[in-house]
Amino acid sequence: MRHTIRTFLTLGALAVASALAVPGQASAADGVDAIKQRGTLIVGVKADYKPFGFRDPSGTIIGLEPDLAADLAKRLGVKLELVPVVSANRIEFLQQGKVDLLIATLSDKPERRRVVQAIDPQYYSDFVNVLLPKTSGITDWAQLKGKPLCATSGAWYNKDVARTYGAEIVAFDGSEKPLFALKQGNCLGYVYDQSMLQGKLLDDDWKSGYALPLKGILDAPWIMAVAQGNTTLQTMVEAATKDWMKTGFVVAGERKWGIEPTAYSKAMHEKYKNATN
Repeated sequence: MRHTIRTFLTLGALAVASALAVPGQASAADGVDAIKQRGTLIVGVKADYKPFGFRDPSGTIIGLEPDLAADLAKRLGVKLELVPVVSANRIEFLQQGKVDLLIATLSDKPERRRVVQAIDPQYYSDFVNVLLPKTSGITDWAQLKGKPLCATSGAWYNKDVARTYGAEIVAFDGSEKPLFALKQGNCLGYVYDQSMLQGKLLDDDWKSGYALPLKGILDAPWIMAVAQGNTTLQTMVEAATKDWMKTGFVVAGERKWGIEPTAYSKAMHEKYKNATN
């Protein structure tokens, strides 16, 4: 019995020590009050996804989604800490309490809603497209059959593109590795979110030799997400999202970062701008 009690106490002490060993780590389930007490909102964002989240020459993460995160921190009256995430680890970071909130190009899928608390309404929506060399001669999705396409690991549409169009998916972590592989000629094109690819074509080293000749497919809304049970932060972010729709904050952000406002962003602005609540 003494051994059992001693083991239990030891395990308990280790658990407490483990929790204390990561100062500043988000405690997602504690909600808005804990964030205000900490004085910092910790948000997971992309750092390789121009113009939604990317690093400037100084290494600072900037972009449309960091701007949304900054607005939320301002509303809470706290500082903002941005944590870079990729498609393969972002939900894990949220579940582990490494971030309070995800604003990281997370497409809205039923399996994701089962493991995180989605923020409604969805803040964005985008198509899937393929960045191709202008010399590829590809003008239709059917022409991708049997062709290797670079892709990002964890992107929900990889299997759909392979199954529907017969493309051979070659997946890499993040977005920089597949883009590098594309330039090295390891694949015909890069299948990814259309808005990000439009942002890439703003760069001189891409716009001269690459294009988006295909029509976007698989339109899917994006969600922000908090940990399950974090109802106070959920409520706060949902109210902020509706205010963004009302004021056109997202549409203005798209224009700021050089992308054409999507039909979804414009439609949501029209829906909410005259709403009374």
